[in-house]
Amino acid sequence: MRPPAGERNDGKNQAMVKTSQSKEEDETGDGRGAKWALLAVPDFWRLWFVGLVLFSVRWLELLAMAVVVYQRSSSPFLVAIITMLRLLPMALFGAFTGAIADRIDRRRTLVFVVLCLMLTSAMLALLALFDALEIWHLALASFLNGTAWATDNPVRRIMIGEVVGAHSIGPAMSLDIGTNNASRMIGPLIGGVMLENVGIHGVFMLSVALYATAAVTALTLRFRSRIVAGTGGHLFAHIVDGLAIVRREKRLVGALTITIIFNVFGWPFTSMIPVIGQDSLLLDPKGIGLLASMDGLGAFLGAVAIALYAKPQAYARLYVGGTAIYLVLLPVFALAANPLLAGATLLATGLTGAAFTVMQSTLIYLLAAPEARSRVFGALSMCIGLGPIGFVHLGLLADVIGARWATATIGVEGIVILALTSPLWLKVVRGDLAAAA
Repeated sequence: MRPPAGERNDGKNQAMVKTSQSKEEDETGDGRGAKWALLAVPDFWRLWFVGLVLFSVRWLELLAMAVVVYQRSSSPFLVAIITMLRLLPMALFGAFTGAIADRIDRRRTLVFVVLCLMLTSAMLALLALFDALEIWHLALASFLNGTAWATDNPVRRIMIGEVVGAHSIGPAMSLDIGTNNASRMIGPLIGGVMLENVGIHGVFMLSVALYATAAVTALTLRFRSRIVAGTGGHLFAHIVDGLAIVRREKRLVGALTITIIFNVFGWPFTSMIPVIGQDSLLLDPKGIGLLASMDGLGAFLGAVAIALYAKPQAYARLYVGGTAIYLVLLPVFALAANPLLAGATLLATGLTGAAFTVMQSTLIYLLAAPEARSRVFGALSMCIGLGPIGFVHLGLLADVIGARWATATIGVEGIVILALTSPLWLKVVRGDLAAAA
């Protein structure tokens, strides 16, 4: 494994990683030792734990906010908007965060982001305790938290790549995103239980405690990023340069096309789970939390399977195939007649969605040149940030034709768009990623 740029970790740990990886590659010939080399990189596990906390609180709060907003407003559109506001900053600031990330110490940025999230949750907890919490408070908090979320790809995940190296990036991303998916199982379940038994203030108080542990962990990171040469120019010039890099690399265009399709036509359906759970499946908050956790359970199992068995030659097929099956499953979930079938379908969406989420960051990391990764990940965040278009579209449809038929409709739309854009993403499927990995 070549040493990651800018890392000042203890030399002994680096030697252990290199020795372990080289030995395994000599024995297997396919780099499977990369999976075990991660065990000798303490900073990877620190970054992994911070991600675990951030992901868990994200899904915990999203479920609780959605239930509270729907109970107070009876509007599927407002529920979609609350979720959408978490994604909007990626569209607005994604390219900026990618360009800025090359100019700053990522460790300090990560600590600052966690502290800001903790402060936001603390304010919401106080408002809820004094019975002063309004829907607009939740909307503003969603936007602020989304701004912090927009930094994850160009800050924390770039750090993961730099501390483990290119040979271990596939397993590392699988474990990190597997953690995200596990939190999608745990977060909604805890959120539903806390909401029913303690109240919304209890949800935010728990968030504050979890963020505090993440902040302490981030402070113990040994990693220090190096300012990338040539990043002292105009910020907009670097953003334009990042977009130009994507345009020149056809496989990056194809990979980001799949990202846009998933986030506009696939991901928004999750905002309708509380609505369908309450109105169509007649579930209470705990039941809704359990239902939503099925998607996370499937995603966790899928990510673990990918981490253990996926080879670079299959990365692109997993990415595109997972997206296609995910979209097909949306009408099945939307029209499910009972909670058991709905839960089983969400388990399947989690499994197929894992193929997309794991391979999204992995493919972008492998396809981008090392010196351009922050800017390309900024472009990725911007593409993910187009998701609000889907949330608004779904929310408006749901107010007109109901949450179930609106969810089924966007799934069909996504399948059609995926077929129409095949000339773009086929370049990714036909490319050779094994050499890059």
